[in-house]
Amino acid sequence: MSRAAHDRKLAQQERLLPTTVIGSYSVPEWLGQLRNEYYQRRISRRYLDEIHETAIKAALLDQERAGIDIVTDGELRRDNDIDYLIERIPGVEVAYRSKLDYFDYYEANVASPLPLPGTGEGLGLGLGLVADFRFLRQLTELPVKVSLTGPFSLSRRIRNSAYPASADLVRDLARVLSAEAGRLANAGAQLLQIDEPFLAGYPEDVELAVEAINIVTKGADVSWTLHVCYGNRHARPLWAGHYDFLFPAIKDAHVDRLALEFARTGDEDLQLLEQYQWDRGLGLGVIDVKTEQVESAELVAARIRRALQVVTPEKLVINPDCGLRHLPPDVARGKLAAMVAGAAMVRTELSTAASQKPTGSKPTSQKPADAASAGPIENGSKSVVSGKGVST
Repeated sequence: MSRAAHDRKLAQQERLLPTTVIGSYSVPEWLGQLRNEYYQRRISRRYLDEIHETAIKAALLDQERAGIDIVTDGELRRDNDIDYLIERIPGVEVAYRSKLDYFDYYEANVASPLPLPGTGEGLGLGLGLVADFRFLRQLTELPVKVSLTGPFSLSRRIRNSAYPASADLVRDLARVLSAEAGRLANAGAQLLQIDEPFLAGYPEDVELAVEAINIVTKGADVSWTLHVCYGNRHARPLWAGHYDFLFPAIKDAHVDRLALEFARTGDEDLQLLEQYQWDRGLGLGVIDVKTEQVESAELVAARIRRALQVVTPEKLVINPDCGLRHLPPDVARGKLAAMVAGAAMVRTELSTAASQKPTGSKPTSQKPADAASAGPIENGSKSVVSGKGVST
């Protein structure tokens, strides 16, 4: 069986409450220091590439040891959520590629319309995500997920000097990402995710963002997750609020799952799923990535039980609120272990409840016996919604 077929088989298995990370993993201090050495031209690109491969192998090992079901490369080649892609997009100009700190954003500009994928400058070899996927794919038998920063968020960090309307830049960026998604699918990737970390700051543009998301997903027939958070810049949220701005427009998004943050903010927004009849999957944020306090497995389990009052277990994927980039490695490991343990607790409860059903009884949505009586979660646990499938 090919690895792609193996991925698809595992992704379609009916294991309840699969666990995953959103994308990024803890950046060790030594890696950040060596990146800055590179930008100050003290080490070579080749040396930095070797360093990245070592860091990715360590991040994968942490995920596997924790018991994560769907893994990523930790996005450890990426300085931040924007630059890794925009510096590779034909037509995007980055005048100065040196940085004082690797996490800083480039100053990028588009002076003329982006070349369409497959034409002119757009005939290039892609954005590099295929090579990243293949590297991780050959290291593990687990399903692998690849994330792409969404076209709307990318556009917020590019000065538009070419298009009469910023919406046209968003659409052309979406076409570039759609082509890359197609390359990833052809390479065997089955689990792709679009990250829109800037969308919460521009709620009036949600319909444009959904239009662009649909351009991206058209490029690959895979399991798609859409992750929307409140930002994660230096372990701080960029915006506050609720997910009501997503609805009802988000129902038109051609994605299988929504992955949202709830651990930090509480589970109030779960009612939006019922109110707007969201019938696809949910990536439930159960780990607060803005604090170094490690959750207990019991708290994670309580957050999952609360979500099960609204979402059937078959549609739930368990993940942190956002990426783990800013957490120390030992904290990240502790949080993943708690997440896996909490999911296992609820999975056992669901299995026990199912085994105690009378033979021949009509199938119903499985929920832990104490889910209905669970009170509001304390310690700032806000549950979140995400699309369907097993690929957060």
